[in-house]
Amino acid sequence: MENKKDTAGKKVEKKAKNKKPNIFVRAWGKIKEVFSELKKVTWPSFATVLKQLGCVIAIVVIVLAIIMLMDFGLQQLLILVRGGQSASSAIATLLGVL
Repeated sequence: MENKKDTAGKKVEKKAKNKKPNIFVRAWGKIKEVFSELKKVTWPSFATVLKQLGCVIAIVVIVLAIIMLMDFGLQQLLILVRGGQSASSAIATLLGVL
């Protein structure tokens, strides 16, 4: 009989240990962890941010120029293949048909 009481007591203890706190308590714990981690972050100086921003803008401009040159080249190739018909005259012809 003593064993049954011990087993029942252990089951109750296991259920109490396995119970999670509610969602709000867990969410608040995660928020506190995020703020504590953000305190450990070393933020860059303003000069570093400006230097990196300049590099990003320069790379974007270079890629933009490359894409524009490729677009212009392909457009000229298309005009050559069509037999000298420009894009604007092709649109005018299409609208005239409609």
